[in-house]
Amino acid sequence: MAGFLLWCLLFVLCWPVALLALVLWPFVWLLSLPFRLVGITFSAVFAFLRALLFLPARILGARPAAA
Repeated sequence: MAGFLLWCLLFVLCWPVALLALVLWPFVWLLSLPFRLVGITFSAVFAFLRALLFLPARILGARPAAA
């Protein structure tokens, strides 16, 4: 909602830039998609490594600390 309100404000102040942002936003989203996939992959790898490193402690009966 805040993004829409900011776009409306930009449209009132400078409508050509607002229309250009509206047209270019799908291309920016497509360009950022591979970086999001890399981020998801890295978080999954780190979660797997954490689970693998803490596996001996879990087998021995250690309880996870309260967050």
